[in-house]
Amino acid sequence: MKFNLKSIFVAASAALMLSGCGSTTDYNVMTYGAAGDGTTDDAAAIQKAIDRASENGGGTVIFPSDKTFMCSPIHLKSNVTLLLEANSRLLANPDESVYTESAFGENRGEGMMWISGKEIENVTITGAGTIDGNGVAFMGKELGDSYELKPVTDFDPRPHVLTLTDVKKVRISDVTICNSAYWTVHLIGCYDVAISDLSLLNNLKIRNGDGIDIDHSRKVRIANCFIESGDDCICLKNRREFEQYGPCRDIVVTNCVMTSRSCAVKIGSENMDSINRVLFDNCIITDSNRGIGIQNRDEGTVTDVTFSNMIVDCHLFSDVWWGKSEPIYVTSFPRAVGNHKDAGWRFPKGATEGRCGEVSDIRFHNVKCTSENGIYLGCDTPGKVRDITLDRVYLDLVKTTEYPGGVYDRRPCVGEGFINSPVYAVYGENVEDITVEALSVDTSAFPADLYAGLFKWNGCTGIKVK
Repeated sequence: MKFNLKSIFVAASAALMLSGCGSTTDYNVMTYGAAGDGTTDDAAAIQKAIDRASENGGGTVIFPSDKTFMCSPIHLKSNVTLLLEANSRLLANPDESVYTESAFGENRGEGMMWISGKEIENVTITGAGTIDGNGVAFMGKELGDSYELKPVTDFDPRPHVLTLTDVKKVRISDVTICNSAYWTVHLIGCYDVAISDLSLLNNLKIRNGDGIDIDHSRKVRIANCFIESGDDCICLKNRREFEQYGPCRDIVVTNCVMTSRSCAVKIGSENMDSINRVLFDNCIITDSNRGIGIQNRDEGTVTDVTFSNMIVDCHLFSDVWWGKSEPIYVTSFPRAVGNHKDAGWRFPKGATEGRCGEVSDIRFHNVKCTSENGIYLGCDTPGKVRDITLDRVYLDLVKTTEYPGGVYDRRPCVGEGFINSPVYAVYGENVEDITVEALSVDTSAFPADLYAGLFKWNGCTGIKVK
């Protein structure tokens, strides 16, 4: 029997194509015209590769090693994987004029989109390469512990790195995302999201440089990540611009290490719906301003949240950053009326003042804190913050900076933003039904004249100390 090798090869190739295997599912951006030289705008070539992969039912868009792909905004599509090979870099175009699509819909005052996707599914971003937001290119002059923000009116051109809206089944793993000029990963109305082994390394001097914002999203898992950000590292919220997507719930964060100049783990401040069924476990917060914060400033509620097995290390920074080194912070205060660029989006339509919702059933178990300040629990009216458990919380008060301290920070809120007070291990204001069990406080490395005692309960009821 004679074999025709050419016929066998053709048949095998056809079989691979029919099965969806082989190189037919790979789309190298350089094949579609990308230069990869770091100066040419490769957006059109990258978009062409993404579109072609989607049109063919899905595939992997490859950014090859040792190349820098500078680009303007691009849009993700369903069933497409972005694979950044080792030492490849996707770099945001530094030209502000290319960013024209708002990250917040009709509200154009809080940044534009760079990489985005809307109403799609099965999206993956992975690999050993880097996605670089080119953040400093969009900043003003460098200050002591921050960058000056350029003046804006109703339009802020700073790009968010990744904005996903109403996307189902998102996978982000292994890549490095860095140098965002505004928020970095923003999940809006997303469902079934897994983020793992991500290095998210923002410039700590860039304000508004959030790490991961989980907004009106559900079934989100974040694990084994390292996050440094000038603003919040991981933040749960319900922005008013996206109220159609419903509550934020079923969120699990484990085994992450975080550093922030604002609040490393935050719930709020924007919350016009409900946030519930949330677990943070086995996380370390280092060199941060505020550690764990619930900052409810709108009519939404926060309930059923657990923080367990965490190490929190805080110290003071300048007033540019919200927070005064509170390692644990649970609050609900109505938002102040503002005249800033996005004030029209802070209150319900037609309202001239805000209101704040209930914060309840919040649990802290086995949390070790080192800080220049104590725990703050507060709200505007009695009982709005209630059912709080502090179980095996360890607080080492240590003076590590030259900032004077003696301040708790309520911002943003109606009335006085700061409470001037000597440091207490736990300062409570109008809270109800608080259980404190096995609290340990070490003040041996803290100035005696700055420390006032274990507890300050101002207008509080139902306090149980065991």
